[in-house]
Order: sequence, then C-alpha cells, then structure tokens
Amino acid sequence: MQNITSEYINRAEIWLLITTLVYFLMNGAQIFETAVIVPKWTAAPPETFQMFKGKYGLDLKTFWIVIHSLHEITFILAIIFCWKLDIRNSLLILFAIHFSVRVWTLMYFATNIIEFQKIANLESIGTDLLNKTIMWRNLNYIRVGIFIAVSLGLIPLCVKLMNLKIF
Repeated sequence: MQNITSEYINRAEIWLLITTLVYFLMNGAQIFETAVIVPKWTAAPPETFQMFKGKYGLDLKTFWIVIHSLHEITFILAIIFCWKLDIRNSLLILFAIHFSVRVWTLMYFATNIIEFQKIANLESIGTDLLNKTIMWRNLNYIRVGIFIAVSLGLIPLCVKLMNLKIF
C-alpha cells in the first residue's frame, strides 16, 4: 500500500460508510414493502391489484428509481475511493452481485409488476395469474435476502477500513 495518505483513507471511509448507510436505508424500504405491501397485492389477484389503480393508487416506481440510483452512485464512488486499498476486490465482488440482482430486478420483477398493474381491471382470477404472483412474491424473498447479504458484506469492509492505520 504505497502512496496512500490518511486523507485518501478518510475519503474512502466516508464513501464506504455512505454507501453502506444508503444500502441499509434501501433494505429497510425493501423489508417494509416485502412484509407489508407485497402480501396485500399478491393475496387475491386481480382484486388485490386495485391498490395500484386510481388517482391515489400505490406507485413506488419513482421512489425505487431514486433510491437505487442514489445507492449505485454512492457504491461506485466507494469503489473509486477505495481503489488503492486491499478491500477493492471485495467491493467489486459485492458490486457484481448487487448489479446481477439489479439486472434480475429490471428484467423480471419490474416487468411483471408493470403487467400486474395493467391487468388490475380484470374481473376473474386465473390460476396462472395467482401462480405468477405467488412466484413473484417468493422470488422477491430471495432477491431481498441477497440485497441484505450484500449490505451485510459491506460491514466487515467498513471495519477493516476504519482499523487501517498508516505509520
């Protein structure tokens, strides 16, 4: 570790801490949504899809776009500011896992929830629709678990970085 100043380590600590905190904020929202909102709209489709309709219908799209964008910017900044440190590879692995789950989110979860919102006006339920929402809900548990695991993986990196001393 040559050419590493205490100022460099301080900036690295700040950005790693910020991304960790933003990740935990995002996880809190995911846990709330998974525990409170998802069970409601997946309970008896299409009737339960009504919570997405109308002037005051539930629409979390803007929130999730903002929080994920903010987090990904802070995560990339943490990687940049930790680049010269030995935690870089661990950060890159965690980011790769995070990025993979984000791609899965955009390809599967987002596209399916958009479909669910479009069919909220249907009058009858098909077993295929019920099975599809149950699958979405169950896979969401896995997705949220992976996001939580990634954020927990940041904690030892924060500790390691905070314990790093330059003599």
